[in-house]
Amino acid sequence: MGRLFEQIRALVTNERYLVGLHASERLEERGILEWQAVAGLERGHLLQEKPEAMPNPAVEVLEELPDGTEFKAVWSFLRQSNVAKLVTVHFFDGTQS
Repeated sequence: MGRLFEQIRALVTNERYLVGLHASERLEERGILEWQAVAGLERGHLLQEKPEAMPNPAVEVLEELPDGTEFKAVWSFLRQSNVAKLVTVHFFDGTQS
């Protein structure tokens, strides 16, 4: 498992995270509640780690809703403030809900 992924999961577990405006809009559009994306990270599976991503290192995580629907969440690490940030969420089939 990736080091960045573990760092982001630890920050979220310790409630050191924020939800970006774009992510907030995508959560709303897709009918995903914030707590579902947060809880899903703990059980999620790392898809890709991007430590060199700009402007912040990021991870893509396969997460699952309570009904079993899978979605991808992109989380980044904000170095200066030492917090994780939910960047966006989307379903794999491109549906909005």
